[in-house]
Amino acid sequence: MSTAFVGRRKRAIVTVIAGMGAATLLLSACASDSGSGSEGGGGTDTATAFSLLTPAENSIVRDELGVLAGDQCVAEDEALPLESETVAQADVNQKITLLASQDALPVMFVAGTAQVKPDGDLGKNDLALDYEATLKELGVWDNILPAAVSTVKAAYGGNMASLPFQYNLEGIWYNKQIFADNDVEVPETYDELLDAYEVFDKAGVTPITEPGSQGWPITRLIGNYIFRSVGPDAMEKIKSGDAKLTDPEYVEAAQAIADLGTAGYFGEGITSRDTDTAYAQFLSGEAATMYMGSWLLANLNNEEENKIGEENVGFMPFPNVEGGAGDSSQWPANAGAATAVSSKAYGPKVGDWLTCIAENYGSSVLANQGVVSGFKVNEDVADVKPLTAEIQTIVTDASETVLWFEALFDAKTTSDAQTNVSLLITGQMTADDYMNQLQSDLDQAQ
Repeated sequence: MSTAFVGRRKRAIVTVIAGMGAATLLLSACASDSGSGSEGGGGTDTATAFSLLTPAENSIVRDELGVLAGDQCVAEDEALPLESETVAQADVNQKITLLASQDALPVMFVAGTAQVKPDGDLGKNDLALDYEATLKELGVWDNILPAAVSTVKAAYGGNMASLPFQYNLEGIWYNKQIFADNDVEVPETYDELLDAYEVFDKAGVTPITEPGSQGWPITRLIGNYIFRSVGPDAMEKIKSGDAKLTDPEYVEAAQAIADLGTAGYFGEGITSRDTDTAYAQFLSGEAATMYMGSWLLANLNNEEENKIGEENVGFMPFPNVEGGAGDSSQWPANAGAATAVSSKAYGPKVGDWLTCIAENYGSSVLANQGVVSGFKVNEDVADVKPLTAEIQTIVTDASETVLWFEALFDAKTTSDAQTNVSLLITGQMTADDYMNQLQSDLDQAQ
């Protein structure tokens, strides 16, 4: 695996959440010309190339589609040549709004989360293809893994608005040797996890390391506790107003994670710890566990970074909360940035490209880049690292996933959740005050 690829995969997943405001008028102006509609047309192709717009900071999708264009999808490429362009991740919303207003969307393009939801400007104006209807019509829908379908629909308001090119599960990575040295079994309940952390702490090992300066790795823990205790629909209840973050069972989750900080289980300097430092702590054997996504595989498979050895690393789900309505089979997951297809550009040649991608992407990206995706692996792939193979098996077998704590929040609530969590775990803010602030944000956003 190349150093450049490892560097790319170390970057945190970026979730773009932005309001479109006055841009709605611009998009509405071209909506009537959307042609084939959200389910795809199957008529005459309007595109002269398979134009692709992806984030400049992440080349995984465009690199792999380039490989397919010269291999399994060579016939599709000859009929409709792949032409790739990039856009800075920070400029995605603005770029897509502009292109849509000019009736100039590429065939396939990255988009903002809010844009492709049913009530977003692309969604409500039928400017983005409905992948489920289209892939079923093409006969290749079964190549999308059930867990990926669950995640994409949950993230985009029930709309299959994106393909799971980069699919990530999240869980707790653990040091098998540290567990064995301290006679600790893999915890199945949260109470057992706390017992394990107490053992590690007394042994002089940091129980759990996280890049606390980023905020989101800590809020992920709050979200996981909520999903295990309240149930997989816990945050949808908040979104709909059927529950509030100030309800006792939600405050309990914030308190549980605050208690980890009070007990010192994150170690010294948690609020200033960056990603590289947290990774180094775990990969050098200083910490027993780290909650992180499957994107960590790039670092785990890098022998220069991983000082403890791949054979000493395990992966477990966030454990069950006793008496909770959720369970550890419901993996937290995300499918990366939304990648949509223009409904107007869709035609038989684009359909051929989508068919080829659905049938071949999963095997190709695993073989060439060691990346787990939400597509079926239809061809045997040699020399896959054991941990990567383990994660691929989990993804393939999983049937239900949950999102993350802030997934359904607006931008301000997300910012406050991630900023104030450092105050929560250092005892400068109570769990009640933390959740009250976030609920107040949500109330004001309505």
